[in-house]
Amino acid sequence: MLYKDIRNDIANLGKDIAASGFNLGTWGNISARIDDNHFAITPSGIAYETITAEDIVVIDLTGKIIDGNKKPSIELPLHSAIYKAKKKINAIVHTHSVCCTAFAIARKPIPATCEDMIQIVGGKVEVAEYFLPGSEELAQSTVTTLGNKSACIMANHGLITVADNLNEAYKIAQIVEKSAQAVIYANSLGGAVELSQDDIDFMRDFYLNKYGQR
Repeated sequence: MLYKDIRNDIANLGKDIAASGFNLGTWGNISARIDDNHFAITPSGIAYETITAEDIVVIDLTGKIIDGNKKPSIELPLHSAIYKAKKKINAIVHTHSVCCTAFAIARKPIPATCEDMIQIVGGKVEVAEYFLPGSEELAQSTVTTLGNKSACIMANHGLITVADNLNEAYKIAQIVEKSAQAVIYANSLGGAVELSQDDIDFMRDFYLNKYGQR
């Protein structure tokens, strides 16, 4: 089996995400870049609790299966488009967590109100225009909406996060879901208050260049 370690990492993360309740059944998908031309992605229609490394499919950027005997996720075009457009992105996590999905079906962005989300995403989480799952139109809309941020919502669908590695991509999904829930609560108290662009820019730069042990 080619690229066993990275396929095992994806399978294990799938189990963690399922346990969190962010994805139920077989929905959502996960991928990781292998090199400039290849990535590994979760299979279509297999419950995360049962996925093994052997089930993860290795794909090239044209969509050709390199290794694996399962059908890849329907969102293969989406993952491929992101890896083609964003050379520094090495991991993608797509979840259907409840509060992010609420924003998705309302077609409303998650405002830049929570400092941790602002730092890790780069501002508010925008909404990509609705297109059918698995379509090239959805892939291109999502790439455009992501811009330089690390997350966006797909209308009537769910959340997608991108990062340098799988753990970071999942952490972003967790922070965004927590922030979406907090905004819903805040709106019941009179309304969430967004921060200024100057504050957003400062916090994003701090996270990227100064945060943590360096």
